[in-house]
Amino acid sequence: MKKKDGFDGQQAVVIPRKILQEQCAQNDLMAALYITDMGYYPKARFHHRVRPDGVDQHILIYCVDGKGSARFNRQTYSVSAGDFFIIPRKTAHSYSADEADPWTIYWVHFDGSASDTVIRSLENKAESLKSTVPWRDQRITLFGSIYRQLENGNDLDNIFYANLCFGQFLASLLFPERYTPDNQADSREIVAAATALMKQQIGSQLPLQELAKSANLSVSHFVHQFKKKTGYTPIEYFNNLKVQKACELLLYTELRIKEVAASVGMSDQYYFSRFFTRLMGMSPNHYRQQKGG
Repeated sequence: MKKKDGFDGQQAVVIPRKILQEQCAQNDLMAALYITDMGYYPKARFHHRVRPDGVDQHILIYCVDGKGSARFNRQTYSVSAGDFFIIPRKTAHSYSADEADPWTIYWVHFDGSASDTVIRSLENKAESLKSTVPWRDQRITLFGSIYRQLENGNDLDNIFYANLCFGQFLASLLFPERYTPDNQADSREIVAAATALMKQQIGSQLPLQELAKSANLSVSHFVHQFKKKTGYTPIEYFNNLKVQKACELLLYTELRIKEVAASVGMSDQYYFSRFFTRLMGMSPNHYRQQKGG
């Protein structure tokens, strides 16, 4: 089963085309960039769209949960939480929610004399019409504010305010490194929070999703920020901490190798020995023999 719309909790607002022509396209400021339609589809199972001729506006889709895919400009894009993409006007396209893990998306159709510049800005910056941004509560709050203004009526003040705010919403996607509200962690805080969680759960197999959640970021953006700051992926860094802890236990306790392995979250003693040797260049037993030396 495939659906264009009709999802539990969905929201959508369409601006009458007469209003767009009379109030947006004729206004010197709004004519540069304005919304024509927008909405929100939560857990949009079976969501599917195919438009062989595209539409008359650019389409922005921002995924905050789940997965999906999109195809346009002869490219297929995998989409997951934190990703957004923009489909240029009059471009043949299709997109679908993943059947097993359907996406939750915020979407906007937009137009205006400056709207093509938005497309070029994304292509120049990301070298693609798809990019990834960290989660920001403020971004979603801003989207909700824009939506409510348009939902409240079509008077000039509502539309003017909503479209001015839409420029800020786009900026938060195109320039996420500049969109850093005060209560969001910088890269140093991201690493510190993740490292603290790793040390706290050194004896477990800590999912990457949980580490990303500790920094309030999408997995892809968390990995990017973490590696940029430390030079290692989070998994590599966590493994290094496990070996560091294992070295401490080998040197300063009488725990057996099997017990040391279990202490750092590895139930298989032989896997642990291979793992330790690969990172330390010697076996756990050989390392322990150096005790006091």
